[in-house]
Amino acid sequence: MNIVSIGIPIIVAILLSMPNKFYFGEWTKFLPHAIGIINSLTVIFLIAGLIFIKQGKINFHRYSMTLSFILGALFLVCYVIYHLSNPPTKFLHEGLIRYFYFFILITHIAFSLIVLPLVLRAMFFALSEQFERHRKTVKIAYPIWLYVSVTGVMIYILARLI
Repeated sequence: MNIVSIGIPIIVAILLSMPNKFYFGEWTKFLPHAIGIINSLTVIFLIAGLIFIKQGKINFHRYSMTLSFILGALFLVCYVIYHLSNPPTKFLHEGLIRYFYFFILITHIAFSLIVLPLVLRAMFFALSEQFERHRKTVKIAYPIWLYVSVTGVMIYILARLI
């Protein structure tokens, strides 16, 4: 778990700093839209998972959280492919919206580094039926994961549609 938690951010940092990109085809230009959809679905499943566990619907909670985890992995694959093959998106707007965008972006990135090891631990504890440890980890992991997913959608909207 720790190797994955440390390795993934290092690999992503290397990818972002690569001056020369690979060409995988024009389809990669559409990946930000897929990433926006993935983040939106993750938000929905995270909220559904919380509602289900509060209602005692453990199987529905498990399905929702597993889907959220799978979507997170899919996000990571899309994100890596996009940044391997495309230059970073520039935010060209000026004024207060620019400060807002960069605040959201910076906090999103910072929390995304923190949430990965927490989510991996929460999943491990759930799968190994260490439910008390799972609950303790989730109290920290869940709000961070939700924040990262919601701000991912906000970044997509601000960078692409405004």
